[in-house]
Formats: sequence, structure tokens, C-alpha cells
Amino acid sequence: EVRLVESGGGMVEPGGSLRLGCAASGFTFGSFYMTWVRQAPGKELEWVSTISPVSTSSYADSVKGRFTVSRDNDKNMLYLQLTRLEIEDTAMYFCERGSRERRLERGQGTQVTVSS
Repeated sequence: EVRLVESGGGMVEPGGSLRLGCAASGFTFGSFYMTWVRQAPGKELEWVSTISPVSTSSYADSVKGRFTVSRDNDKNMLYLQLTRLEIEDTAMYFCERGSRERRLERGQGTQVTVSS
């Protein structure tokens, strides 16, 4: 059974930083693209970033230069470093198995709230 468990969310002031984690199990983690998406209240799901099995990454324009995706294939962990956070980054953040074009399972999410 594929399992994705996000962690690391919280409340932070504008300009602050957080590091999100996603613990993966039930599949060969190092063989799959992994993706972060987010959903703000009242808005549609938004793609954030995707990382390949060999750590080639891509980002949405809205987060490029502020967020960094990484992975540890030995630990079956996916990460998203969030810096220079803005109020507009407030959302539930989810990790997904798969590429941006073909996403499979999704975790339960971790809430990020940016507020002064």
C-alpha cells in the first residue's frame, strides 16, 4: 500500500521559513517522480514543484527562487524548503507520487499559514 505522510507545516510570519517533509512507503521511492501541490481556501489545487528520481526539479513561477524541493532516496523522504514566505503561500500542502502530468496518490497534507 502506497503511503505518503506530510509534516512540518505551521504558522509563520511573512518572510519566514518552513521545511516540509513527506515520508513515503509502499513503493520504490527512488524510481518515481515526486510532486508538491497546494490548495488555498476556496481555490483550486495548484502545482508547486516536481522532482525527478535523480533530483532534477521544476517549480511554479509563483514559488521559483523561494522554494526548494529535494529528496533523500535512501530515507524515502521528500522535502520542500519554503523561504521568504508570503501571505499568499497560505495553503494545505500535499505531496504526491508521480510527475506533474501523471500524478498518482496524495498524502493527507500539512497546513502552512503565513500571517502577521
